[in-house]
Amino acid sequence: MPLNGMILPTSRASDVSNVLEARRALGKRLRELRLRTGISGREIAESLSWARSKVSKLENGNQTPTEADIRAWVAATGDEDEIESLLISLHTLEVRHADWKRILRAGLRPHQNDLAELDLRTKLIRGFEVSVIPGLLQTPGYARARFAEMIRRMNVSNDIDEAVRGRIGRQEILHRPGKQFHFVLTEAALHFRLCAPEVMLSQLGHLISLTALPNVRLGIIAFDAQYATSPWHGFWIYDNEKVFVETMTAELDLRQPEEIAQYSSAFDQLAAVASYGRSARAIIARVIDNLEPEVSEGSE
Repeated sequence: MPLNGMILPTSRASDVSNVLEARRALGKRLRELRLRTGISGREIAESLSWARSKVSKLENGNQTPTEADIRAWVAATGDEDEIESLLISLHTLEVRHADWKRILRAGLRPHQNDLAELDLRTKLIRGFEVSVIPGLLQTPGYARARFAEMIRRMNVSNDIDEAVRGRIGRQEILHRPGKQFHFVLTEAALHFRLCAPEVMLSQLGHLISLTALPNVRLGIIAFDAQYATSPWHGFWIYDNEKVFVETMTAELDLRQPEEIAQYSSAFDQLAAVASYGRSARAIIARVIDNLEPEVSEGSE
């Protein structure tokens, strides 16, 4: 969801680049093992009954190896001492870059369960979104529209009813003592037609009601706000331990202190130009006023 503006170290492109570099580094190590034993790419492919293109993709970082791939590679090159280090590198890469196909292999609901457990462990959740309403603030209708898109786009199993129940169930955390939530949305997120107009109208009303919760801080960055940092993409910060960034194909899990510091700084700058309380409700109410006539006409 990048927009034109200053290029920041926290851009999604930078995060993806870091993951690609890690995958290339792992591929380089595999190639070094092969070269050290004097085996050609063709020979290792034949010994493992792989296509030669797979060897090339792994060595050049164009494909992430599985654990079985690494074990087979090490067995073929005869360097068993390297296996533990290679598997650690693979695990680190998988943690940082979790492919949506892999995350949602068992359906949408299990991922909601995982997020619920993370919510419980976290005292402060900070979330910034450019174009969508955050999951913890969604109505059932809006959540259903979001999950339907994911099912359609990623071609994963359809457990949408369970997924919606899981997401709405997670929202109980908003009422728990000792938990703090700070959400910042661009005004654009209130306008994007990602569901039916009547569903969006209900969602906007729900946002207004959530501003009354004592442990929830909701900021809206108006269209005419002067940004100090560019709203490249949405991201979530869990305490000061990890940052989640969702791309079209994967979920990035960033845990390096410098990464967390960069995102925390970006969040603070975005939050500083947001409107809160009465001003935030006024922005939402203005969008509702613009949408209501359309919904009324559709119901006639």
